[in-house]
Amino acid sequence: MLAHILAIDQGTTSSRAIIFNDQLEIIASAQQEFEQFFPQSGWVEHDPEEIWSSTLATCQKALKKSTLSATDIAAIGITNQRETTVVWDRDTGKALHKAIVWQDRRTAGFCRKLKAAGHEQTITSKTGLLLDPYFSGTKIHWILNNVEGAREKAEAGKLAFGTIDTFILWRLTGGKEHATDATNASRTMLYNIHDNRWDAKLLDLLDIPPSLLPEVKDSSTNFGATDKSLFGAQIPISGIAGDQQAALVGQACFRPGMIKSTYGTGCFVVLNTGKQAVTSTHKLLTTIGYQLGGVTTYALEGSIFVAGAAVQWMRDAMGLIETASDTGTLARQADINQDVYLVPAFTGLGAPHWDPDARGAIFGITRATGPAELARATLESVCYQTRDLLEAMRGDWKEMGETVLRVDGGMVASNYTMQFLADILSAPVDRPVVLETTAVGAAYLAGLHEGIFPPPAELGTAWKRDKRFEPSMDEELRIRKYNGWTDAVSRTLTTRHLL
Repeated sequence: MLAHILAIDQGTTSSRAIIFNDQLEIIASAQQEFEQFFPQSGWVEHDPEEIWSSTLATCQKALKKSTLSATDIAAIGITNQRETTVVWDRDTGKALHKAIVWQDRRTAGFCRKLKAAGHEQTITSKTGLLLDPYFSGTKIHWILNNVEGAREKAEAGKLAFGTIDTFILWRLTGGKEHATDATNASRTMLYNIHDNRWDAKLLDLLDIPPSLLPEVKDSSTNFGATDKSLFGAQIPISGIAGDQQAALVGQACFRPGMIKSTYGTGCFVVLNTGKQAVTSTHKLLTTIGYQLGGVTTYALEGSIFVAGAAVQWMRDAMGLIETASDTGTLARQADINQDVYLVPAFTGLGAPHWDPDARGAIFGITRATGPAELARATLESVCYQTRDLLEAMRGDWKEMGETVLRVDGGMVASNYTMQFLADILSAPVDRPVVLETTAVGAAYLAGLHEGIFPPPAELGTAWKRDKRFEPSMDEELRIRKYNGWTDAVSRTLTTRHLL
């Protein structure tokens, strides 16, 4: 039996390809960054061609490094930055416009109009989402109404929409497959998560022709095969999940009540709620965690727009560090008597506030504040935002119980940050042996369909912890520091009060 899986992890700032063996151990990997475009304040775009070329190049490089050929790969699993929107021509395969990234806020005005017209409750009841520029639906609407000829082509059935997984699948299969999985569909603001179908009323509300939409499948199933010209032989594509749902799977959070938090460009906390679609009263999202064998598992999710992106800001815009790893070293040098807070609302605030017009701010600066204090404030901001989300989850789901947070993503390599996270949460934080849990999830879903990996219950017992961070902060200090954070956020909100 073929025992290798190729996982494509197409993220917000880079594309990666990782080859796993049948023990979900990494055999080889490759990564390539690509350009970020910021044409206006609050706008974020990617070049779809660069996404595709970087994806293909990393797959080919990983295969070469592994000394494996395409015939040694049992299947491909895809995981992707969610909500990022591409609309392309079905005949040429070329995108009509740059990809509009999940962080993009250009449709905030349109969202306000829809809210004013009383549509948010309908959208939330069907999709589990809030009416926000974050999601794909209003991005599609913008492309159709602002790219010359797009509306006419769409009405004629000549265009296709996809989140990044769908676009990559289309390219991998030579245009033969136009599909997505339930997790990605659930992030479009067009998919009824209770009926498991595209919703005609929502499509009509956003004036989106249904002919644009991909077929929605399970997260682990047959998605076709690669075009032979790409790798020398066809490779089955057997798993797809949005990055945060893939991380939920990769962290083996298969039981209701289990929770994971991923720290990449943004931060995403996902709580498995089982077969129950929990309605949030704290502006969290009700979403599909994964779908296997036609059975949907739901989750509560809190989305933070800026986590690792704040470290990138320190490096690229402020020039205070040379590499991301410098941040922890610098933070340890900070004056412990200074309470400096960074609210990184660079593209608005996500959960539990959902204020698209909020902008970043720094509070508590004194004459003695320097790069070390700013570095510490940057790292701590991610931990404070995580606590905001867990507090909201406890309010929404009384069955949550005691929390052990499983963490992954680039930032969790920082012991400093993870210890502060445990301290401010007053809860244990578990870091796994394999940090690439998003790719692990994609690989597992693909291998599950091919019969290589065991069912979810058995995978859960195989999850391995690298380190547990136990809280050690004095309770009085924890309360004071968190109160300072909530005060700083309240001053940043455009509504001028905590929601």
